[in-house]
Amino acid sequence: MTTKHKLDRREFIKRSAVTAAGATIPAALVKRAEASSVTRQDSPNGHINAAFIGTGARAQQLISEIQGIPGVNVVAVCDAYRGRLERAVERTGGRAKVYRDHREILALPNVDAVFVVTPDHLHKVHVLAALQAGKDVYCEKPLTYKVDEGVEIISAVKKSGRILQVGSQGISSPIQNKAREIVASGKLGLVTMVRASYNRNTAGGAWIYPIPPDASPETVNWEMFLGSAPRRPFSLERFFRWRCYEDYSGGIATDLFVHLMTTIHFVMGAKMPDVVAAAGSLYRWRESRDVPDTLNAILQYPENFTVNLSATFNSDFQNEEGFQILGTKGTLQLGNELVFSPSTAVEDNSWIVEAWPRSLEEAYYRDPKVQQSEGTRRWAPQVVEGTQRWESRGRNSTYTHLENFFRSVRSRQEPAENASVGHHAASVAHMINFAAKQKQMVHWDHAADRLRA
Repeated sequence: MTTKHKLDRREFIKRSAVTAAGATIPAALVKRAEASSVTRQDSPNGHINAAFIGTGARAQQLISEIQGIPGVNVVAVCDAYRGRLERAVERTGGRAKVYRDHREILALPNVDAVFVVTPDHLHKVHVLAALQAGKDVYCEKPLTYKVDEGVEIISAVKKSGRILQVGSQGISSPIQNKAREIVASGKLGLVTMVRASYNRNTAGGAWIYPIPPDASPETVNWEMFLGSAPRRPFSLERFFRWRCYEDYSGGIATDLFVHLMTTIHFVMGAKMPDVVAAAGSLYRWRESRDVPDTLNAILQYPENFTVNLSATFNSDFQNEEGFQILGTKGTLQLGNELVFSPSTAVEDNSWIVEAWPRSLEEAYYRDPKVQQSEGTRRWAPQVVEGTQRWESRGRNSTYTHLENFFRSVRSRQEPAENASVGHHAASVAHMINFAAKQKQMVHWDHAADRLRA
């Protein structure tokens, strides 16, 4: 995904300050930044105070999960829509305070960790500002809106010494960790192909979400939402369905393929493909969007395997599990459960050999090597390994991913999904979008860690 519209941080702050035309937040909900509002814990093992920049649907899920994690409090929230703020405060039992601007939150000395759960095009600005303010950061996927932003964020994380975890929670699940273990053990043999898909067949699945009845210029801060995006007239469709527009999102690739690629990189121990080819178009959901509703991609990795990705919003067919990892000794299907199916391939050249002279056919089957490779049906019976299944029990992966993040905040150890991992998963999505739009293959420069010019 590329854009000609660039906005530096100073201009963004200038525009964000224009609140006169934005949402009016009730005074009862607003708590301006005060250094004395909450006492920050002196010990890194004390309570962690978290703040949310963006309190949309995904943020509300995260806030709900955090309520069950001991030693963590959500103390501050800000958003461009008033209704979300009211619900976020309610979810914290009234403990969270509302702030008009993300900079007010970043100025709070009592805030230890900041959750960036804003539209894709705002991630970099909010992440960099949080790191500069000395906060640890949890950024929902995708980490970036443009491919070059990843290198910049990685550099900022190193410079700041802060923790940054990306929110693609699957890799914190025990089922994906088991899949990684199985692949690394060699149980699948030589893996040459991975397939993954994600299909939907509803308006909601295509991000054409219902718009709250109270949404209006009085309850929605349009300028805050636009940020670095191109200037557009006020639009509730764009605000609440931002994933449908490339001004704010990379569509299927950055919303769904990023999850798939984070898992594939993790399970396969891979980093980035050498080359990507892709194709996609808008076939059905032509109203309220300009990103494709169907997308396919092929990725070639230097580790000598290929990835096939596909997604459509025009069918709810699911090809068995979400992932299939195909090896010479067996196949691993990864979804809500993990299924290993051993390869049952048996050489059987009988239909060829039966066309030879009888003496040659008989001699062929007397060969010990042939008996070993083709003898299952003709000679001694065998016992072979059967299908194996594993299922995950206990807390969901979002909860575990959050636990991993807060554990890193306390220990200062590398998080489950650091900036580099997030950068590479998002970069694959950007490569796919670029390849589909330009109708050409896209190459990755591994040394420079960016698209090859």
